[in-house]
Amino acid sequence: MYTRRLVISSLLGLLGSAALPALGQAATRNGAVPLPGRKPPQKSPAGGAKPLPKRPPAIVVLDPGHGGRDPGAIGVTGTEEKDVTLSICQSIRQMLAGNPDIKVFMTRDRDSYIPLPSRVAFAHEKNADLFISIHADAAPNRGARGLSAYSRADKASDDFARRLADRENQVDAIYGFDAGATDKQTAAILIDLARRHSHNASLSAKRRIVTGVGRRVHLLENPMRQANFAVLRSPAIPSVLIETGFLSNLQDERVLRSPKSRAELARFLAEQIGPVAADLREA
Repeated sequence: MYTRRLVISSLLGLLGSAALPALGQAATRNGAVPLPGRKPPQKSPAGGAKPLPKRPPAIVVLDPGHGGRDPGAIGVTGTEEKDVTLSICQSIRQMLAGNPDIKVFMTRDRDSYIPLPSRVAFAHEKNADLFISIHADAAPNRGARGLSAYSRADKASDDFARRLADRENQVDAIYGFDAGATDKQTAAILIDLARRHSHNASLSAKRRIVTGVGRRVHLLENPMRQANFAVLRSPAIPSVLIETGFLSNLQDERVLRSPKSRAELARFLAEQIGPVAADLREA
């Protein structure tokens, strides 16, 4: 039975540079954007003369939503989503920095605008095992509050999730997977296999993160949802979008504008993200 990494490696060999949008330095020497498939560690020679090499750390890419000219949602008292998401991601990165089994990258580490396709391509460049996009949007209704998490689906789980995704996807062009001039039939099979593995891993990651964090923070009603968010469309990387709360709600904004509350929330998220990424690295 194919594992996720075997499928991804096959997909990379077939599609090469046509598989993902170009992203400047994201390209490898032959023009291909790397996908997360690493060679398994080599066995020790007979007699145990040489120890097995240390397994590389799991790669987590954190994506602070919005940035630069795109402020994202603006709260009741003026809090900007782009500042909230950057602060939370920076705290998560700091909290995971001491874990030698986890390596964290961020799609942006300052107030800059990053197009949606570039965020996904960056995760491929870094060979990510897990992609986490952090948001604090405006909800379709002001009464909605609490943390929720989303995995990708062509059809949204509900109207609430669909309207959130529609709002997010208007930021710039929708990300697409282009197989270019490759063998369409073979490419479609491999893409489908990779997408299924990634989808199942995303569902599991979403469930574990929400279940763990939900013991200590207020959750949105029905906190595990699905929608067609552009940043979740990689067929190769398990991806979860986390709404840390809604700035359209006065109570959520009060929490999210507090540095102490943001740091506490980041700690809860880091405690869940670390083990999830480590398990995905083993997959």
